[in-house]
Amino acid sequence: MKKILFIFIAVFMFSFANAQDISFGLKAGLNLASMHSSDSNFNDAVSGRTAFHAGAVAEFSFSDQFSLQPEVLYTSLGSTFDFGSVSRASDTKVDFIANYLAIPVMAKYYVADGFSLEAGPQIGFLLSAKAKNDTNEEDIKDAYESTDFGAAFGAGYKMENGLFFNARYGLGFSNVFKDAADGEWVKNNAFQFSVGFMFN
Repeated sequence: MKKILFIFIAVFMFSFANAQDISFGLKAGLNLASMHSSDSNFNDAVSGRTAFHAGAVAEFSFSDQFSLQPEVLYTSLGSTFDFGSVSRASDTKVDFIANYLAIPVMAKYYVADGFSLEAGPQIGFLLSAKAKNDTNEEDIKDAYESTDFGAAFGAGYKMENGLFFNARYGLGFSNVFKDAADGEWVKNNAFQFSVGFMFN
């Protein structure tokens, strides 16, 4: 994982050195987060949770059409799991909430004035994780992997005054939990809808 982080830093330094124009901004928005698994019973019992993300962005422009946009975001992921759907026990829903410091690096291609398509890798560093129902809350950070690697793709529109809007889908590649059985996995995914402002 240190190699992956080194690659992210190297991309940032290369972009800084070679960009024709650099702008910085802030963004925030809605996460429609969920988890998916190799276990079909898990997938039948899981549903999405609504959360949020917020952070800083930078855009390194190399031409009128192409730029790189690294971001540093606080983002909340996870899902709601219905234990009642997989057992005869009483219906008990538990929210699995995992908060990350996420660093996506998006390659952006402007297909028209202000309108761009984007895709790129992202890495998330786990900040906290908990399981929560109506009456109890438990810290489960030790059950989670400390990093989450994935990719994202989407589209955005930036106005001339710096205001921008973005829709993105993030797909996790890494197993979320440490002690998954051989051949089994659980991964994060989320739709993100953002609004932000570039200051220059």
